[in-house]
Amino acid sequence: MEWLVARMKSLGYDDAFIDEAGNAVGMMGRGTKQVVLLGHIDTVPGEISVSLTPPSSPTLLPQGEGSLYGRGSVDAKGPLASFADAVAKVGAKDGWQFVVIGAVEEERNSEGARFVVDQYKPDFAIIGEPNQWDRVSLGYKGSAWANVTVKCGQAHTASGEETAAEAAVEAWLKVKSYVDEYNSDKKKVFDKLLLTLRGMESDSNDFEQWAKLRIGVRLPVEVSPEDWYAKLEELVGEAEVERLGFPVPAWKCEKNSQLVRAFLSGIRSQGGEPRFVYKTGTADLNIVAPVWQCPAVVYGPGDSALDHTPNEHISLEDYAKAVEVLSAALEKLTA
Repeated sequence: MEWLVARMKSLGYDDAFIDEAGNAVGMMGRGTKQVVLLGHIDTVPGEISVSLTPPSSPTLLPQGEGSLYGRGSVDAKGPLASFADAVAKVGAKDGWQFVVIGAVEEERNSEGARFVVDQYKPDFAIIGEPNQWDRVSLGYKGSAWANVTVKCGQAHTASGEETAAEAAVEAWLKVKSYVDEYNSDKKKVFDKLLLTLRGMESDSNDFEQWAKLRIGVRLPVEVSPEDWYAKLEELVGEAEVERLGFPVPAWKCEKNSQLVRAFLSGIRSQGGEPRFVYKTGTADLNIVAPVWQCPAVVYGPGDSALDHTPNEHISLEDYAKAVEVLSAALEKLTA
């Protein structure tokens, strides 16, 4: 965190600091109109030795072939670093302020994004996630987690009565059947409910037995977390539903916006053919976009298939192109 703040200061940012939530923040320009570039600086666990292949001396804008290996090179320090470099390349613009944020805790409960959502009111928001340099993401699914617990009285194993574990399996099958039916006429994955059973355990004491399911779902735009929890409670009947963590609604960005057009132009300036993508995961976009209500996109270099993997690495050529795309987009927005 301290390193990123020092780096932004060295790149000529007007101000750089660590905010009350622990986010690294850099500001360029002092205008009343604002572009927030929100990346995240935290990573999932797993140490990957930092290395450059083939070895070279990276500069502000690394050129040519080569890949940088290390945890977070793709998700999502690569996109965050491209934000910092692009803003430094563009510099201050009359009437505008660029705010680069390296948010904390995105891989958990997005505490960093939940803090900044009330600190800024941008005209445009760019969220940093790896989607490759020539693609723009316009949507991320929502998510909701719950423990579903079935309890029943203790019975002899020879009684033939349904056990708590058996009842929990029946509850799971009801939920899965509903989801399969809901998805049956949906052609796009982004429009489907994506259901997962992430854990199951059971136990008993002298008088009671119980079984617990940990159920997660990725939500489409049409289904809010409240809608899902209400349906889940209906499906499992008398079972107890415990809501977990922070449920997050899905978000879909406006496709025909000045911000999107700026990115399409920037990608074409680097010889790319722009593509749109809608992701099945959840990002800080879902936290800030409903509050800020401004044009937003998700952008960043790196192959998201390498997220959280032992082989995480980013192409330096793609990184350099992403910096140029971002710079061109920012220039166009603030012209």
